[in-house]
Amino acid sequence: MQPSMNKSELKTGLKQRHMTMIALGGVIGAGLFVGSGVVVRQAGPAAVLSFLITGGLIVLVMRMLGEMACAMPAVGSFYEYARLAFSGKRGPGKLAGFLTGWMYWYFWVIVVAVEAVAGAKLVQFWLPDTPAWAISLVLLVVLTATNLISVGSYGEFEFWFASIKVAAIIVFLFLGGLYVLGLWPASMHTASVIPTLLSHGGLMPKGIGPVLSGAVAATGFYFGAEIVTIAAAEAHEPVKAVAKATNSVITRVLFFYVGSILLVVALVPWDSPKMATPYVSALEAMGIPAAANVMNAIVLTAVLSALNSGLYAASRMIFALTRHGDAPASLAKVNRRGVPVRAILIGTLFGYVSVVMSYVSPDTVFAFLVNSYGTVAIFVYVLIALSQLKLRARLERESPQTLRVRMWCYPYLTWFAIAGMVGILVAMAFIPDQRTPLWLGVVSLGVLLVAYAWRARKSPASAEEAELAEYRPRVQ
Repeated sequence: MQPSMNKSELKTGLKQRHMTMIALGGVIGAGLFVGSGVVVRQAGPAAVLSFLITGGLIVLVMRMLGEMACAMPAVGSFYEYARLAFSGKRGPGKLAGFLTGWMYWYFWVIVVAVEAVAGAKLVQFWLPDTPAWAISLVLLVVLTATNLISVGSYGEFEFWFASIKVAAIIVFLFLGGLYVLGLWPASMHTASVIPTLLSHGGLMPKGIGPVLSGAVAATGFYFGAEIVTIAAAEAHEPVKAVAKATNSVITRVLFFYVGSILLVVALVPWDSPKMATPYVSALEAMGIPAAANVMNAIVLTAVLSALNSGLYAASRMIFALTRHGDAPASLAKVNRRGVPVRAILIGTLFGYVSVVMSYVSPDTVFAFLVNSYGTVAIFVYVLIALSQLKLRARLERESPQTLRVRMWCYPYLTWFAIAGMVGILVAMAFIPDQRTPLWLGVVSLGVLLVAYAWRARKSPASAEEAELAEYRPRVQ
């Protein structure tokens, strides 16, 4: 007997082009355009190495996730894999799944709130007299509506949002490359590349320490790459889409992040106040007219994309949680179009309550949420890696033909990735501005452990764990 994860009521409405752009755009968040300047100010031009280090870990995690998703396409993706990996009569499969699913849901509903607040501030650039709370509400309502229409509607909006983000990065790389290579019109050439890189203390002005701490800070910029494995459950060709996304993640990290950050530090002095808005300043350095307006529109697109994806990812994860009793069963109800309406609305409600908290209690409740969700995401990635470590051995024994995508140098690179992510968590304890997010993330984890203990007392163990232990993935 197969577990219920293969009996999805969701409908397959995502086309290959949707999945391609979800994969491409998922790794490009608003943080790249705005927050990357913080890492550059911290590490200098060597911030490129910070993004390369963290990007390398994300590449490894995505490879692991791609291996599992291609072998066992499932609603809930890594929530199910955590349950399967640690299943058994004495295995903590239920706990691993519960923590993975709820931490991931928590991460994305907070992202929804953060992006709604950020989106309001961006819109106020053009509409300064409009209340921010009203703009946040409108953004949430509009994108909730797109998710409620159908999964195809989500995919279509995300296709265009991601297309704009990807196009913006490609254009930036092209124009910046021309400028750096000296192919820019002389009349518009306002900055000299080599002095910008070397005349402000060199490539590593503060030493190796800030580069490593910058890698810690850069971790949060990459989250979202895994959404394609969540969306695979509603795609027409899930295995093909996930395999393609997994194989292209190296290119995405190198070009979108490392490449664009390299151009930024070549165009804007790392210690300049202008690094507060790195991409706007880089465009201004090249003499691009209306740089602030152009970049504001691009960042707003990235924010809307994150909102759209956040509502989608949170709703699908809580939908998966209901299938094993880890969330109220009422949230599993779908309409005739296969949309989990209640799961979407609960995420929207939590998101907007968090937005309200940003005005009512910005220094307590909202600060707690914002400072804890990034650490929680690292916990999820560690659980993904641990799940792959166990499931790979099991798949090789029982269903080797399903391993269409394989993790490189297993198990050594898996252990390396786990060590790297644990190292990031340990490093956070010694970096002053990362210490609070670490401990608040631990508190959030503690709350979930208490919630699981309460759930376990209410719902005694059943035969489900034995069923999971006997699960064999289908060959598709």
